[in-house]
Amino acid sequence: MKKFRKVLDGLTTSSPGGTIGSPSCGSAAGTPTAAPTPREIDVQETLVSENFQLCKTVRHGFPYQPTALAFDPVQKILAIGSRSGGVRILGRPGVDCYCQHESGAAVLQLQFLINEGALVTACADDTLHLWNLRQRRPAVLHSLKFNRERITFCHLPFQSKWLYVGTERGNTHIVNIESFILSGYVIMWNKAIELSTKTHPGPVVHLSDSPKDEGKLLIGFESGTIVQWDLRAKKADFRIYYDEAIHSVSWHHEGKQFMCSHSDGSLTLWNLRNTTRPFQVTFPHGKIQKDGRKESCKPILKVEYKTSRSSEPFVIFSGGLSYDKAGRRPTLTIMHGKAITVLEMDYPIVEFMVLCETPYNNEVQEPYAVVVLLEKDLIVVDLTQSNFPVFENPYPMDIHESPVTCTAYFADCPPDIIPILYSIGAKHKKTGYSQKEWPISGGTWTLGSHTYPEIIITGHADGSIKFWDASAITLQMLYKLKTSKVFEKPKPGEGRAAELVEEDPFAVQMVSWCPQSRIFCVVGISAHIILYRFSKYDANTQIVSLEVRLQCESEDVISPSENENNPCFSEQGSHSPQPHHQHPASPGNRTPEGIKDSIPCLKVKDRVVRVPPGYQSELVIQLLWVDGEPPQQITSLDINSAYGLLAFGNCNGVAVVDYLQKTILLCMSTLDLYGAADPYQRLTRSPRRNRQSTSGLTELTDNQQSIDMERSKSPTSDHVNGHCTSPTSQPCSAGKPRIPMGPEGPRLTRRGPGRPPFRKAQSAACMEISLPVSHTEVGHASRRAMLQQLHGVTMYSHDEHHTTASYCWSERESRENSFSRSRSSSVSSIDRDTKEAVTTLQFGESYGRKSDALPTPCLWVGTSLGVVLLIPMSIPTDQEERMEEPVTIGPSGAVLMLKSSVLRFAFLDLVGALIQSPYEVWRDLNAPEDPDRPRRRKLVHFSPSSSQDACGDGHLAVVCSERQAKVFLMPSQSCLFVHNITESSFVLRADVVSVCNSVCLACFCANGHVMTLSLPSLRPLMDVNYLPLTDMRIARTFCFTNGGQALYLSSPTEIQRITYSQEMCDNLQEMLGELFTPIETPEAQNRGFLKGFFGGNAHTFDREELFGEAAAGKASRSLAQHIPGQGGVEGMKVAASGAVGELARARIALDERGQRLGELEERTALMMTSAETFSKHAHELMLKCKDKKWYQF
Repeated sequence: MKKFRKVLDGLTTSSPGGTIGSPSCGSAAGTPTAAPTPREIDVQETLVSENFQLCKTVRHGFPYQPTALAFDPVQKILAIGSRSGGVRILGRPGVDCYCQHESGAAVLQLQFLINEGALVTACADDTLHLWNLRQRRPAVLHSLKFNRERITFCHLPFQSKWLYVGTERGNTHIVNIESFILSGYVIMWNKAIELSTKTHPGPVVHLSDSPKDEGKLLIGFESGTIVQWDLRAKKADFRIYYDEAIHSVSWHHEGKQFMCSHSDGSLTLWNLRNTTRPFQVTFPHGKIQKDGRKESCKPILKVEYKTSRSSEPFVIFSGGLSYDKAGRRPTLTIMHGKAITVLEMDYPIVEFMVLCETPYNNEVQEPYAVVVLLEKDLIVVDLTQSNFPVFENPYPMDIHESPVTCTAYFADCPPDIIPILYSIGAKHKKTGYSQKEWPISGGTWTLGSHTYPEIIITGHADGSIKFWDASAITLQMLYKLKTSKVFEKPKPGEGRAAELVEEDPFAVQMVSWCPQSRIFCVVGISAHIILYRFSKYDANTQIVSLEVRLQCESEDVISPSENENNPCFSEQGSHSPQPHHQHPASPGNRTPEGIKDSIPCLKVKDRVVRVPPGYQSELVIQLLWVDGEPPQQITSLDINSAYGLLAFGNCNGVAVVDYLQKTILLCMSTLDLYGAADPYQRLTRSPRRNRQSTSGLTELTDNQQSIDMERSKSPTSDHVNGHCTSPTSQPCSAGKPRIPMGPEGPRLTRRGPGRPPFRKAQSAACMEISLPVSHTEVGHASRRAMLQQLHGVTMYSHDEHHTTASYCWSERESRENSFSRSRSSSVSSIDRDTKEAVTTLQFGESYGRKSDALPTPCLWVGTSLGVVLLIPMSIPTDQEERMEEPVTIGPSGAVLMLKSSVLRFAFLDLVGALIQSPYEVWRDLNAPEDPDRPRRRKLVHFSPSSSQDACGDGHLAVVCSERQAKVFLMPSQSCLFVHNITESSFVLRADVVSVCNSVCLACFCANGHVMTLSLPSLRPLMDVNYLPLTDMRIARTFCFTNGGQALYLSSPTEIQRITYSQEMCDNLQEMLGELFTPIETPEAQNRGFLKGFFGGNAHTFDREELFGEAAAGKASRSLAQHIPGQGGVEGMKVAASGAVGELARARIALDERGQRLGELEERTALMMTSAETFSKHAHELMLKCKDKKWYQF
């Protein structure tokens, strides 16, 4: 507990320099301004550095770019490897673990040590790793790096400690799993094949031991050669040379037959009695053509041959379709007897695996399911039913159903919101799934004690919104909302719609949600906002549409007649509410020259529609085209249910809408908001017609000059460094630049929100883009180049103005970047424009002016030039008056300044507690009327002065920009603390969050640093170099929330959750699931005397005698290098760790010991009874024979 006693400015005395937060405020953390005042307050800060630690918690979603699959049939857990070196291990719902190889090399193959709690991974860097799964966070125990050979295939027999490793050269090596040391026993390729063979057999593509005899190893080479190697005799039993390349091999459980899949789409069945030719050759999908020849077919990449007691064997394979069937989707074929079932998949098949009842390969397999790993999905097919239904997947594998374009994270939500959303969403679930339980049911997971309601919201490229229950580090979809249903479907060939048919016009750019009032707001890429209210009842409703002309330009001459009806150009202080009008998109909205004007990008449904229970659209706000200029993307949004107001801004200005009265209250350019308080000396703009006809070089040169001029006149040099120049009049989103035309040419339209900046096939969420270190095209190096990459702003140079049909990488790059969370359009390219973008908005009770004695509703406006504006408002308090009387907005009040673009506002009371925004308690407007209890608006206010009588009136305002954070005292507007967060980078995301019953400022920077600062003193508490910004997806989706948690999209298909709270890191082990549970290995079936006698000596095979150092010697040291892992150097059974695992094993050991003691006690009792009986009989015999003579015997 450390007290900060700081001298604060008086409410009546303040210098102008202190008002705007000049650099004299200081730059170090905890440095106050010199403000003489006799008054002092005490702020107690409880957070210290020990409260913070950064670590990953859990990863949700489908593994990105999967490569390998494995299943433990006893533990019933599944492992998926990926191209980036990640391994996801899945069990029952809640058991979900992510591991990452440090090398980042792709995972080629996975092998479970069945029922041993271990996993072997083979990676593309020719390294084998042994993972310990007997702990909640798996670790690598051993690694073995091959130096001279490339690994192509691995095989680990059940209950064996020797791993067979095939290589690209055709050799087979053997690795001891316990020590991870290479054996001296090697099967060289030239020994495996006949000496007379002149060609190399190719890489090893298959290894398996014979079910009939473990001492026989079947080796499949890519060229079509198959060898059965006798491990004891060290020679080949037989060799098969087939014309077609081999992709996979599968044994019949009796060990007398095996099946191969080939590159020509054929399956061959081989009998060991006669290996000269295949016993059977089939082309499952190859039909005989008219000329008698077979159709050419695609390769069958994998086949599995599984037997069943109660029915015919199953032959399951992927691929094999004929080439002439163009457009056919990838297939999985199930051949069961004479029935052939072809299952079409939505994505290419990466791998599949048949799940069987027994882990023994020499028993009847009894398959019950097939796990199919696709490129973008995981499917499990039920084999026990004739129609082969799929199981309902309990994991959140469909996050990427449409590419994710934005995220929001809400911790500690109202407890009733999750059950309500789930009950609504459950009504729309798909049917037709298998009725059986999900077969991947391994591991254990319990609900931890440190859980609270959490919700994650994802916005998608197709306009859909998904609500996820994220409580207790799990993820389950609650409810899905489709925003596209509000609009008419664009039809090809109809003007605007012709430009949209190949795009995603409904893509979600940002969301705003008030869990208390359940009001939900969506901002779309087509410059539209949709307001939703929640209802448990369906309703017939007509959507109200407001259309806003937010295209204010300072050089335009507005006539008095235009000024009367257009609030966009009304004088400051006289913003009268404008009634809404529905403007249908008709040809009448175009000028005679065909230039689009006063039309929105999308057409709202203008009829009464039936809406189901859940979120129901109430209001749609759309920005309009102006003189052929598309509307700019919306960059900032805030909604307040208590005020009934919605504010949004872009690089043209800001607008405020009364959504209760459906009116526009304010629509002004940012420059007009300043009035006489503008802190900048602006440059006048050149006329539009001159801009159109200038050459690219001239425009670029002029812009550079104006940059230099404006920099010299700016209060600080940072204000115009890179992206802090004023936004351009051209569309700030990445798109097609203006093509130079003559004075007679038509005015060109460029892709703005009307032409969303990405395509479905190459959408933002599906790309990874590396940021350049620097760009020196125009003189400013890495700073502006990174910002242009981040915010999707291209440099509009006329020498680049050309249109090509090819979809080049730079265009894909700009389309990706245009989805920055709130500033995609706020950052300007080099231009002479005098506008600045609105980057953040916040409603709250505050003091608009220094002279205010009481707080009033205010709108805080932050801009891209680091300026903060306060707009006071007067809102009627009575419910009837609120619905009838207009809300009045006064002229702008305070003007504060920071370095760089403003990102976040927050308000604290004078004891350092966070002041929540006022809200309206949720009420269902569609519920039946109750005459006894009329539905009235119930508002909850958190006034900064209500509980501050002892400390005096006022509150603290926390303002964070891309470079700097400041704390102001209101209403005096004096800067108390200032901290320069970064000089070399810039902040991407900042939030004021609650941690450990206190609050702090959390920041994520473009250089990958995650920081926390104390409040109000802005003392650095944590600074971790966590995640370098490698692509725009992270910047677009990173968000903090309360409780010390955060998330981001780690890949196009996965959400990574992290925590920066020490308390949660300590409790994480309790919250994670156990991957390994002690289960007794099922006993092998009794083979019977005759089968054991005639079936070979499989059970007498001792691998230790053959592969151990005593018999085989040591392998060459240069062949492979052993690397001890951080998980320990002992064997798996000894190296198991984790308290729960130890307790479980101890409990089992005690049970076994108790059972043995019980058996011993029973045997002792039997022996005592037997001894007593013997003594009794002996005594009787003695009495009987006592008096007998010797001759009587």
